[in-house]
Amino acid sequence: MKLAIDNSALAEDFFSDTTILGVVAPVKDYRFCWLLNQSLGCDFRLNSDIEIQLAKKGRKYFFSVYEYCEAGSYLTHYIYNNQFEGEYLLPEFRQLDFLWLMKGDDVQGNYLQYLQQSIKTIPGVQLITELEKEKIKNKTHLVF
Repeated sequence: MKLAIDNSALAEDFFSDTTILGVVAPVKDYRFCWLLNQSLGCDFRLNSDIEIQLAKKGRKYFFSVYEYCEAGSYLTHYIYNNQFEGEYLLPEFRQLDFLWLMKGDDVQGNYLQYLQQSIKTIPGVQLITELEKEKIKNKTHLVF
């Protein structure tokens, strides 16, 4: 008997309490997170334990993930680098440099607006937009 993991069910469960933003900011991931930490008072840190690894065309691609847990809340923020050596974590959103996933608690509309406005003021940020989960084809690429 062969057991298989149902990745779609896994992805649905993972995304049940998430909000996702797409960011266009042509800067290095560590610089972007440093700017966020400076301007928003966050504490994003690289978490190599949840780095996303994809194998394509006989090669391995590594997408870094930065993590920040909000004090006094269950809300955790994750910043994914959407590109590594010409490959994309979410090919359907090639124009985006970073994916910002919020998970673990409800994100209220006014908080989301405040966050988007604040991110827009950071040097190098050209665009920030909320992504509809239904439009993400490669959801399983974001699951760690």
